[in-house]
Amino acid sequence: MSNAQIPQAHAENMRKYSRQFSSLADGYIFSRVTKTEQFAEFSSQTMRLRGITMILCLSGTVTLNVNMEPFQLVRNSLLVIPSQSVFRLGEVDWDTLDAYVFILSPEFLRDINFEISILTSYKISSSQPAQMQLTDEEASLMGRYLDLVHYNTVDNTDAIYVRSISRALIAAAVYQLMQFAGNHDISRKPVKLSRRDKYVKEFITLVSQCYKRERSVAYYAGKLFISPKYLSYIVKEHTGRSAAQWIDDYVILEAKNLLRYSGKNVQQIAYELNFSNQSSFGKYFKHLTGMSPTKFQRST
Repeated sequence: MSNAQIPQAHAENMRKYSRQFSSLADGYIFSRVTKTEQFAEFSSQTMRLRGITMILCLSGTVTLNVNMEPFQLVRNSLLVIPSQSVFRLGEVDWDTLDAYVFILSPEFLRDINFEISILTSYKISSSQPAQMQLTDEEASLMGRYLDLVHYNTVDNTDAIYVRSISRALIAAAVYQLMQFAGNHDISRKPVKLSRRDKYVKEFITLVSQCYKRERSVAYYAGKLFISPKYLSYIVKEHTGRSAAQWIDDYVILEAKNLLRYSGKNVQQIAYELNFSNQSSFGKYFKHLTGMSPTKFQRST
């Protein structure tokens, strides 16, 4: 799935709940989150993160669930979450919370001549969340890197240089992160999941791999050797959204990206997404978005 853009929904959520906020439309979102009464609505949502996410907790305590695995962040905790992860916020100590959230598109990272897999050299995986406990000095240093990216984005009046400066700053931050990872134990402890948790996790993984050719809940249930009704029930129970909604979300996001950026016509995109013809793709797209693929393509 293309990650060329950070979805606008992420930006709107983080802007709403941030003390400080900035974003580069197709590159990254910076947010500094502190106590807010509005966050209750946001914290009840299950989301799919469409960018590499770094959370640096300076104070307070945050519990969250990433790809069905629990994590707890305390003072100076740093968590790196891979793109396309399923994320749900748990309990938060709002009275003392101070945390940076930085969401970076893999496309922007590649633009600064980094392969995402380079992080594996220092025990950080591009496919699994990784947590480390920093010292006061290390947490402060990483916070300063993120602040520089933020202030470059909001204060630099010459837009020509904003992207280039941000590339350099983010490159430096990534190297710093690699050094931290080399100095610390990375927490990626095996978590004992219930049978239902495993089914949901495997379902999300299968959808991310097969959504271009398979849109039937029955297909994924068959792969897991359970009934479609049971799969739908446990996915809804665990994520708040149905199995069919998860599949549609992957397909529609890809369809929108292809319509915006691929240069392909609607018929070619319908074929790429394994629809029998352009008409069936058009009906599917309009049902879920309220407009035809052609109208959407012309409006972007």
